[in-house]
Amino acid sequence: MGRVPANVSGDLVRVALMEARPAGLTTRQLVAATELSAYQVQSGLRFLREVLAAQNLTPLTWTRRDGYQLSTDPADWIAYERACVRIELTRISRFLSSTIIPHAQKLPDDEWVQLVLGQLTGVKSALGLLVRSA
Repeated sequence: MGRVPANVSGDLVRVALMEARPAGLTTRQLVAATELSAYQVQSGLRFLREVLAAQNLTPLTWTRRDGYQLSTDPADWIAYERACVRIELTRISRFLSSTIIPHAQKLPDDEWVQLVLGQLTGVKSALGLLVRSA
């Protein structure tokens, strides 16, 4: 296939995932099912995540075991959401400890770093609460 608009590849990916339900599909399986390139499948997944899932009220989830899914089971949605929250908590924690905190220690009067430190510390606390509530 030549150039495929994101909305077209997104719809092809959505149809393939709907047909595979309740099972999921890996990227390689989506390439085979849609006859799109891996890049086009990724573009379709982005479009699906940003537009089609909201329109169809079916969240796109991913697990290492099952691949991508359009599950109708809220337990699958919650498990995926919790995994994403854990990932973001880890990323923010590492960013704070490796960059922001050393910056704040070197330049304690820097308004920018104090703003970032305060905001991201709050985000880290909120994400930590979500992870602990699991």
